[in-house]
Amino acid sequence: MNASLPVQDVNVLETTPLVAPAVLKQALPLSDEQARFVVDAREQVKQILTGQDDRVIAIVGPCSIHNPDIAIEYARKLAEVSRAVSKRLLVVMRVYFEKPRTTTGWKGLINDPGLNDTFDMAGGLKIAREILLEVTRSGLPAATEMLEPITPQYISDLITIGSIGARTTESQTHRQMASGLSMPVGFKNSTEGSFEIAINAMKAASAPHRFLGIDHEGKTCLVHTRGNDMAHMILRGGRTGPNYDADSVAQAAKMLKDAGLPQRFVVDCSHANSNKDYTRQPEVWNNVIAQRAAGNDAIVGLMLESNLNEGKQSLGDDPAALKYGVSITDGCISFDQTAELLMNAFEQLGG
Repeated sequence: MNASLPVQDVNVLETTPLVAPAVLKQALPLSDEQARFVVDAREQVKQILTGQDDRVIAIVGPCSIHNPDIAIEYARKLAEVSRAVSKRLLVVMRVYFEKPRTTTGWKGLINDPGLNDTFDMAGGLKIAREILLEVTRSGLPAATEMLEPITPQYISDLITIGSIGARTTESQTHRQMASGLSMPVGFKNSTEGSFEIAINAMKAASAPHRFLGIDHEGKTCLVHTRGNDMAHMILRGGRTGPNYDADSVAQAAKMLKDAGLPQRFVVDCSHANSNKDYTRQPEVWNNVIAQRAAGNDAIVGLMLESNLNEGKQSLGDDPAALKYGVSITDGCISFDQTAELLMNAFEQLGG
């Protein structure tokens, strides 16, 4: 007999079934050509991470995607620059659909594609996959943050580099998830600035795990992973200040060596490394590129927040009133400035 008093879902108002990952992928399939492109791009990243390819990974793009047209226009423009610098830089587009929040706020295109608190996640997953297919067709690899542990089943076949954010690097759920992902995954140092937390995450992600998840049919299952040997660290600064300077970079390399891990990492030019001031990203970028050009091959990549137009804007109550090509989350530098930084890096790295 059921209990007469409610004992579960007391604070749940509604549950809405979603399409199974396999069904969405069947509706929006990855072509054989695109599959080969993704596999090849992942292999190029692995070669860079292991030091077999001396290029630098440049992960650039919007802080978060909020408009498909803007994302696709940005991708097509970036693809042209990518081809021009390909001998020295592997350009990967930031295609971030999920936004971690400290308290509340817009949680990203997958959660709320209408930008109006309607939370049409079925529509958001579809739009996200459509955008990734277009980015891939443009000839660009894609990078994204893996925030919700269910989301990768819907889009991970289109992702070349995954990342785990500073708020979730310490999470067992995300470390386990990363152990089963098919692409290299970067772990950011903690919001406090700790390298040790990212190093522990790398070790955990490289090991096999068993955990609860969903399969391609959307059924709850026990997931058994092999472990991901392409986990790496992302330096993003912390509450104690930036960590892209030569001393911090040397400290990170030493800690990785002491932990028995490869001494290679990516530097995030945004977030605490730019003191949350998007206009300072070029300063960080140029400093890090100079370190790499001077022979510091522990630095294998950089991340940059960039959009068609510079700055940021509030979402407001009317999405139709938003300025085209301007971020609604963290501030971004413009595409023109991004292209200039990429071309200058190409020259400085021996292009």
